[in-house]
Amino acid sequence: MNASSILQSYQHFGVHLGLERIKQLLEKLDNPHQKVPIIHVAGTNGKGSVCAYLSSVLTEAGYRVGRYTSPHLIDWTERICINQQPISPTELQHYLERVIAAQNDAETPTQFEIITAVAWLYFAEQKADIAVIETGLGGRLDATNVCENSLACVITSISLEHWQILGPTVADIAGEKAGILKSECPAIIGELPEAARIAIEKRIQELHCPATWVKPATDLGQGFAEYQLSQSAVKIRYKSALLGKIQLMNSAIAIATIQTLQNQGWQISQTAIENGIAKTQWHGRLQQTTWKNRKILIDGAHNPAASTALREYVDNFNSYQLPINWVIGILATKDCDDILKALLKKGDRLYLVSVPDQNSTPPAELATLAQIICPELTLCLTFPDLTTALDIAVADDYLTVLCGSLYLVGHFLQQQQSQF
Repeated sequence: MNASSILQSYQHFGVHLGLERIKQLLEKLDNPHQKVPIIHVAGTNGKGSVCAYLSSVLTEAGYRVGRYTSPHLIDWTERICINQQPISPTELQHYLERVIAAQNDAETPTQFEIITAVAWLYFAEQKADIAVIETGLGGRLDATNVCENSLACVITSISLEHWQILGPTVADIAGEKAGILKSECPAIIGELPEAARIAIEKRIQELHCPATWVKPATDLGQGFAEYQLSQSAVKIRYKSALLGKIQLMNSAIAIATIQTLQNQGWQISQTAIENGIAKTQWHGRLQQTTWKNRKILIDGAHNPAASTALREYVDNFNSYQLPINWVIGILATKDCDDILKALLKKGDRLYLVSVPDQNSTPPAELATLAQIICPELTLCLTFPDLTTALDIAVADDYLTVLCGSLYLVGHFLQQQQSQF
């Protein structure tokens, strides 16, 4: 069995939050999570971008940097990187076999717990100087939440997502994500809705965390931005390759976190910050690419907040306010109603597909919903597969945007690779 097949065999265990199984598993592996200092990153949106910025800057500063993120777009190896380089398929299989051999017979770990244990073991044995760790779901009971002494804990943003698991309100979700905060550990927090801010602030006070509440960087135009944590702090002027207004927030959070590490004695120059941000790559998020030699934009946009940010970017990019060709697939667990409300406008064309190999909302169901939400769509069509939908969507001269699920974006990237 290869790594993908091994991990697939654990998929049926589903989402089962809790820390006992992962702690027992890590203990049998000699507690590798205790051997590498970490930055822990939670939030609804922006986690991946912030992790990408942090790992790029720290790599530029000369450190050996582990990065653990989820989900992957094409291959499981993407989740576990050192200095931007994914673990090799052979190494991933080797570490998986070791982790599985160590598992507790009493209760089988989940798929996410297995791959998380692999990441810890890999980073420890590869002697990473530091690891940037993204939570999978929530924070308090997430399998990544096993370190008592993080260097910094980051919460990027909070909005209503995974409410079936994390709780019905933004305050409930904030409480779960605040579970990554540790006693007296620096907390770096992005802009939050009021209810979330109150919940996070309460937890910060209880734990006596030195807190940094981050404001977005200043947009200087032409891709440049400037961030200054306080009036007495150095101004950092930089250019990010990542697109969208949301990156003013994500890059500022990353810089504020780096400045927290500087205060702890980590040697990270201003040049390393500027170069690291400029070199940051994070695929599948406001990424401009092509399909059959026609330009398209791809973005996960798998929740209402991300969809709002995508529509804002598209409207700024599309200065003549021409109709948009939307190629969309959404998982059944997502808020389809609010995602479509955020994206669709009069005159747009909608091409609906299933998300392959996932619990996907049927395209016909999405079509009915879309026509209620935006009855003035020029087109609303369903397709049996993504390739057919894209071929038809790119045939005219309007901007084509593929979105609605990171799994759909990953499937697209696989299809794109197969063309070459």
